[in-house]
Amino acid sequence: MLPRTLRSTRFSRIRRAARPAEQHRNSRLGWLRAAVLGANDGIVSTASLVLGVAAAGADHRTVLLTSVSALIAGAMSMAAGEFVSVHSQADAENADLERERAELKADPVGEQRELASVYVGRGLTPDLADQVAAQLTAHDAIGAHARDELGFSPTTTARPTQAALASASSFAVGAALPIGVVLVATPEQLLIWVSLAALAFLAGLGAVSAQVGGASVWRGCCRIAFWGAMAMGVTAGAGALFGAVA
Repeated sequence: MLPRTLRSTRFSRIRRAARPAEQHRNSRLGWLRAAVLGANDGIVSTASLVLGVAAAGADHRTVLLTSVSALIAGAMSMAAGEFVSVHSQADAENADLERERAELKADPVGEQRELASVYVGRGLTPDLADQVAAQLTAHDAIGAHARDELGFSPTTTARPTQAALASASSFAVGAALPIGVVLVATPEQLLIWVSLAALAFLAGLGAVSAQVGGASVWRGCCRIAFWGAMAMGVTAGAGALFGAVA
């Protein structure tokens, strides 16, 4: 039998090895924002367009063709817009990193002091801050400055392609939902069916996004459904107005 001290050491190692890795929700920020934005825009814009065109007196075939065109155009627009905007963020991040690399090459001692001052501002004593800055600089100088001076992190780094794909695919899924209702609804029931279904889809999206993000499900449902109802109501009103004028 092993001595007690060896057994306790062995068991503590086993417990540490068996402990699951912590999962943080901020690792989902990169794709969650783009996915929620795309799905919300797909539901709201397509349902609003359907309601506006239908309220203006368009026939069922025209409403369907318009909504399908909105899905295609909206998905491409979301992909392009998200890629360009997030790529601009990535360009700014890369420019800051290049400047930090140049400053580290030109004045490594001054940059280490600057890093130490960051740690002092966060509560470390000057001596300990100097030690931490020296060790982190020796290990990965640009990584330490990117994380602690510039505030960059792997979970928030701009990923243009990921954001574009998430936005486009989620928009297409969101837009397909009211289009499915258009396919099964009769022309007489189109306005009420699309309105109620879109609100249900938006409430579901709010619940899912709140659950994934760790927020209040009820608040997420109400927030996204309210603004969706506002958008659809305004568009349907404008369609009915122009339809009456025409």
